[in-house]
Amino acid sequence: MARIVSSLLTLAIFLACASAALQSQIPQSTMPLAHSHKRLIADYDSNSKFLAPPFTYGAAQIPYHKLTHIIHAGVPFDANGKLQVPGQFVEPELIPRAHAAGTKVVLLIGGDVTGLEANQSAIPALLQNLKAFVTTNDYDGIDLDWEYPQSTQDTAFLLTLMTALRTAFPSPRYTLSIDAAPWTEPSYDVPHLKKVIDWFNIMTYDCAGPWTAHAQLNAPIFWDSTNPAPDECQPGGSDQESAAIFLADAPASQLNQGTPFYGYEYTNITQLYGLCPNAATTFDGACDDTVLTLNYGPNIKQLINRHGWVRHMDETSLVPYLLRKDGSPGFITYDDARSTYIRVLYSDWVQNLGGTFLWSLDADYDGHSQDLLQGMYRASRKEPLDQNLLP
Repeated sequence: MARIVSSLLTLAIFLACASAALQSQIPQSTMPLAHSHKRLIADYDSNSKFLAPPFTYGAAQIPYHKLTHIIHAGVPFDANGKLQVPGQFVEPELIPRAHAAGTKVVLLIGGDVTGLEANQSAIPALLQNLKAFVTTNDYDGIDLDWEYPQSTQDTAFLLTLMTALRTAFPSPRYTLSIDAAPWTEPSYDVPHLKKVIDWFNIMTYDCAGPWTAHAQLNAPIFWDSTNPAPDECQPGGSDQESAAIFLADAPASQLNQGTPFYGYEYTNITQLYGLCPNAATTFDGACDDTVLTLNYGPNIKQLINRHGWVRHMDETSLVPYLLRKDGSPGFITYDDARSTYIRVLYSDWVQNLGGTFLWSLDADYDGHSQDLLQGMYRASRKEPLDQNLLP
């Protein structure tokens, strides 16, 4: 582990030293990210435009020039292949603004996949409905979010469905991708699916949450062997491990590592890996409603070393967390600009994956800026992190 951390920090130092030469050769204002070899993909939650000010986040707030792709989430479908487009989902400015910046926009779909599996005669209807919607609105591809295939029948149907989607949305005009969890990697049949789709978005987060009995870190970059409850987020409980799982079956160029723009507050735990008082053993749902979901920009950023909270850094996992200064209950696991920057450096340039993605754009927005996205952007370009974003 020490060698891994040392190598990563050495890389960061090298990139910082090299950035001056890079910046002197290529003015940053004339070097759009779309020209990079690495993907920077952002999930955009269509509901965020309804958030109350100052956190309203819509097409006008997105920094398109920092992204290669936007995944517009999301449109469910039913067992008959009918799309269930939410009210005001379509934003007339979104795709024209993105295309003007050289950024592609992909439609995220999901819904009654198992219902469609039981009614496969409805696949042509789904394809027809999708084709009409995608063509009318000028989307650049499809991303499927199925959480999660759980049987051999599901796995077989997933390949059938994605093959049908590929036929309807051919490459290179359209991209086709899937959101995949590392702990269920075999259920995606990666060796066959990789021949059909463009890439996998690896959801390496939610190692923490109401379903764990201990205060886990949401998205470790490296695994901490001292974790007293490894079964709560294994296999693939870190970026290092989840990448290794998928790299066994797919080329690095087809993998995008995920990073969360949100965290969790364990309201009745006082330390990292602390056990929820009501949990005698490790089991799902042990912490239940004592765990809150917090977004970075609106919620967590304002608490860092303020309002009785103190920032700590787990030097093994390379992610931060907050504890109460007075020792009273409260543990918040989250990512800041530094850990996000390190995560992308590691994924893009050490693991040499095809890129990274995030969930979700609005969760980083504080009404003015987006610290985590800036960290991703800098790392994807091999530039040093902004000094004002360092802890």
